[in-house]
Amino acid sequence: MTAKNTLFKLVFNFILLLFSFGFLSNLHAEKKEEFNVNEMIMHHVKDAHEWHLWGSEHDGVSLYLPVILYDKEFKVFNASYFYHGIHESQKDAKTGEIFTFYKGVGLAEGYALFHEKIYKLEEGKIHFKEGHPHNEKPLDLSITKNVLSLFIGVFLILLIMLSTARFYNKNGAVSPKGIAKFIEPLILFVQDDIAKANIGEHKYKKYVPYLLTAFFFILLNNLLGMVPILPGGANLTGNISVTLFLAMCTLVLTVFSGNKNYWRHIFATPGVPIPILIIMVPIEIVGIFTKPIALMIRLFANITAGHIIILALISLIFINKSIAWSALSVPMALFISILELLVAFLQAYLFTMLSALFIGAAVEEEHH
Repeated sequence: MTAKNTLFKLVFNFILLLFSFGFLSNLHAEKKEEFNVNEMIMHHVKDAHEWHLWGSEHDGVSLYLPVILYDKEFKVFNASYFYHGIHESQKDAKTGEIFTFYKGVGLAEGYALFHEKIYKLEEGKIHFKEGHPHNEKPLDLSITKNVLSLFIGVFLILLIMLSTARFYNKNGAVSPKGIAKFIEPLILFVQDDIAKANIGEHKYKKYVPYLLTAFFFILLNNLLGMVPILPGGANLTGNISVTLFLAMCTLVLTVFSGNKNYWRHIFATPGVPIPILIIMVPIEIVGIFTKPIALMIRLFANITAGHIIILALISLIFINKSIAWSALSVPMALFISILELLVAFLQAYLFTMLSALFIGAAVEEEHH
């Protein structure tokens, strides 16, 4: 079988999957008065206490995940106690808007699930004020969809890296084979072209483990969540909590690696008059935090935007209630998916490269 035929079959199967998704969604949409684009997109992009596989939202097949709450004591139960609980509606006392939530039954009694957030019921109700619930929330330590996806990603990274290390431990410095053939060039790329080039030849080695971890973690999870409309898709790197944690790791590493030269250029830049320093020092301090914020937002926004565009394009079929629109939306969604494949690698590279650049600036010695 030629590479051209293989590529054609992959593309053809992908299009069939998109049509299958469209057909199932269309059947579900017919039961409703109006297809809600925003609700459908948010359902696929945001985190959840269930892992929806296929079928309609309520009657389909889902993996219900464990809910772990701390409310004076730990309470552990399955999320099905919410999703198969009482579907109830509540009116906002001020605006009159009606909100629907899942009222827990059985072990989840006394709690409710609204927009994937868990609230304590007060007199059996959620009290809405100006569109927001004002009930108390227990501490939620649940294994959500993104958390499970995180565990899967970590397991795959460990499996790949340990398999590569085992190959070299067994065979020594030989030509790579199997999975090592794909992993070694990436490791050398991060080590030589990112770490050594931006941190410096004498100090880069101790930062390589972090940079490799960040690169492969982002890359693998970008690929796992690249097409969230298919069964099993999760939007981990499109979750701002995850990108915030990654950016904080870079911030902490940069701050604690900073030498005298780094801090002197922030608080007492050589050759700058004191009146100008009064203006520059606050700007430099703000700059310490804006750099990781930029890392956080760039990764979050690029990954989430790709998912939303694909889902919006597929939604055109149901907004216009015509399968003929698939002739336009499916090829465009396929094109964006291919772009997302490039973005998956690009965002992993940019995050790692900029992290190395920030660390390199912190450890750079003074030039005379």
